[in-house]
Formats: sequence, structure tokens, C-alpha cells
Amino acid sequence: MPDTAAATLLIDGRRHSAPATFDVVDPASLDVLGQAADADVTHALAALDAAAAAARGWADTDPETRSGHLRAAAAEIRARQGELALLLSRENGKPLAEANGELTGGARMLEWAAEEGRRAYGRVTPASAAGPGLVLRSPVGPVLAITPWNFPASMLLRKVGLALAAGCPVIAKPAEQTPLIATALLDIVQATGLPAGVLQSLTTTRPAELVGALLADRRLRKVSFTGSTEVGLGLLRQTGDTLRRTSLEMGGHSPAIVFADADLEAAATGVVTAKFFNAGQSCTAVNRLYVHESVRDDLLALIEKKTAALRLGRGDAEGTTIGPLIDKAGLAKVENQVADAVAKGARVLIGGSRWESGDPALRGHYFRPTVLTGVTADMLISHEETFGPVLAVTTFTGDDEAIALANATDYGLAAYLFGSDLRRVWRALDRLDFGVIGVNDPAPVRPELPFGGQKNSGQEREGGAEGIEAYTETKAVALRF
Repeated sequence: MPDTAAATLLIDGRRHSAPATFDVVDPASLDVLGQAADADVTHALAALDAAAAAARGWADTDPETRSGHLRAAAAEIRARQGELALLLSRENGKPLAEANGELTGGARMLEWAAEEGRRAYGRVTPASAAGPGLVLRSPVGPVLAITPWNFPASMLLRKVGLALAAGCPVIAKPAEQTPLIATALLDIVQATGLPAGVLQSLTTTRPAELVGALLADRRLRKVSFTGSTEVGLGLLRQTGDTLRRTSLEMGGHSPAIVFADADLEAAATGVVTAKFFNAGQSCTAVNRLYVHESVRDDLLALIEKKTAALRLGRGDAEGTTIGPLIDKAGLAKVENQVADAVAKGARVLIGGSRWESGDPALRGHYFRPTVLTGVTADMLISHEETFGPVLAVTTFTGDDEAIALANATDYGLAAYLFGSDLRRVWRALDRLDFGVIGVNDPAPVRPELPFGGQKNSGQEREGGAEGIEAYTETKAVALRF
């Protein structure tokens, strides 16, 4: 575990402090966990200097050696998972079980990247009259990896793992709400013996200023961003006269469709899991539930029972299944959406308000797990991403109606289907405009599957065989003998 008052900047293989620091707050108690160094533009450019200097040497390092660093880091994360999960839970607020799951997933992502780095193949094309051709893959160059607070371990490790496996040096910019778990994890990766300059980390309260300075420098060859659609589109607008590879994983407004032939017990469990995991603070969380009218009452009774069984509290307290929202702004957005829906005719099936524990040590921003029924298209919750523990329920009568309702959004990250007729499911898969789809599966994100969205939810993919391609450039070589 890092010293929570120590330097949190990693530049050119060494830890650095900064003239200014900022507090890191426990979202459950609002107590200060520690301090992080507040990087400025000078630090950002020094990190890019180091990454650019290390780029050629790391690209020339054989894939087996690069993969060895990632496998060693994954093993160390597994060995220290208990202490890391506690830090993650305290810094983010999520229950310990979820923190452990995230770290396990992050280690798996490093292991997957380690193997994909050894399989970043090119190909040989059939010979023409002049001679054969080659298609080569080469590292894109220095990468800026911008990661979010809601999954500060797994998102960081996925980006860093793929970039390093491809032969690219990385500058990580973790979210300011969760810099301590990022510091701990990057220390583990660096401690595997990475050459100086291959991995950098910038903790800061001025992300726009630092990122703007890096984007203005042609030496930065790729940006990988996970965060809000507003910020992601802003990054694209800052491209200026320098084209660079840009991977964007942005907001979502995920629908779940429950067909009449679904296993209702499994569907209810799946919807509640996919909705309330991480207190609903996930871009893949179910926001909109469309249920066939013939099974509406039975499904809602099951969902209400399972939602009522959720237990709010500190993430590191025994029995907690749902933690606090990250900050006051997140709470205000949830309250506003619920108030708007109720004012326009929605009914609160369960929840609907803030949660006060009665414990003065729990001063965080808690909201009761909430289910709204009778939701209509004119309500804010029907078209705004919630990022909180509120499920909006609407009924449908036909498959075409359900698909149209699900697709009626500018987002296209994740969707969920629950049903047993594979012909119906297959037709829906073909027509849904989403990059990740879970069929009777509330957790469709896996290292071996490409992750990313359509429409305003993003571009390019991370994970799967496609993931490493986003960190490489393609070279066509024509040979004449």
C-alpha cells in the first residue's frame, strides 16, 4: 500500500512530489484518506519527454520480455489483493466483494494483454507478378491513458496492459477521486523492472490543463479515454492539426429487454445485478428496463424483493452490498431524475429517496436503491444516463417495439436480453445498436471480448483480439525481388 501522503507522480522511473497536493476523500464517511501530488503542465511535459525517450527501446524489446512484466504484475496483484481491495473500497466506496472482483478482473486483463502481445501478428499476402507483400504491425508510440473513478483498477490495468504489451510507453492520468489505488497498482507494474520512461503517472486536479498541453505535442501518438461523453467529445475537438489514434469509451444508457419467455427468476437477478453493481455508477449499468406486458407484474415482484434485500453501508463493512455515490453532484443528478419522473407520472415501487444511516460516521452521499414504474419517453431518466441506483421500467407488447425503444438513444455501449427463444434473441442481436450485449448474462465484460460502444458511446475497442490493434499502426510492404 502506498504512503497516502507520499509523492504520487511517476516520471522516468521515479516517484515525484509536487508543490501542491490535494485531499483524497472516503465517499462513505467524507473523511480524508490521504493526499496526492497535484501535477502541473511542467510535470506532464516531463512525463512525455521520458515516454518519448523510452519509445524506441521499448518497441524494440521482444514481446516475450514485455509480456513477462505484465504476468509478474498480475501475480503480485493477486498476492496482495486483500490490501489492495481494502484501499479500493475505501477510496471508491464500493463493497469489498466488488473491489475484489475488480482486482481479479484487472489481473486477468494484464494476463490477457501479456498473451496478446505475443500474437500481434502481421501477414504475408500472395505474391503478385512483382513479388510478395507483407502487412506489419508496429507500436503506435507514446500513449495517454485517461481512466475513470468508478472502476479505477480494472480500467487502468486494461489500458496500461494493452499499451505495454504492444510496445508503447504510457502516461496514465487517473481520476482525481481515486489516485491512491492507481498509485499502488502502477507501483506494482513499475516494480517488475520496467525501464525508466516506459510507465508514467500524473495525479492532478487540473486534468484539462495537463491533457491540453499533451495533446498540443505531436510526440503523443495515442489517447485512450474512459469517461463521460461530454469530455470524450471534447478530446476529439482538441485534435487540431495533429491526427492521432484515439480510443473513446464514453457514456451509456443501457437497456435491458425481458421477453415473455424469459426465466423470470434469472432475469430479475440479472437486472438487479447489472443495475445496482457499484451503486449503478457504471457505463454498462442497466438504466432502462423494457418488460413484456404479460410478465410485468411477476417480474416486478421479484425485482422489488431482490432490491429490498440490498444493504447500504460502508464498502468495507460486513454485509454491505451497495455503497455511496461518489459525490454531491452524483446524488443531485439522481434526485433530479427521480423527482422529474414522479412529477410526470412515474410511480416509485421501492426506494426513491436519500438514505440516512443514523451513524454520524456515515456522512456520504447515499441513495436508496430505487425502481420506478410507468416511465415514459418524456422523462429525463428515459434519455439521460443516470449513474446511480435507479431503475426505470417500461412495458412493451411486441418485439419490434422493444428494439425501437432500446435503440432510441444517442448511446450505444451495452444492452441486455433475457429470453429463451434463440431465434428471437438472434434477431434482436442483429438489430440492437450496441457494442456489448449480454444474453441472459448481467456481466458481459470479459478480457477475451472486445469492449467498446457505438454512436456517442465511443470508438475503437479494448480487450479481445481486437484490443491490441488500437495500440498499433499498420504498415503495408510490397517486395520486388
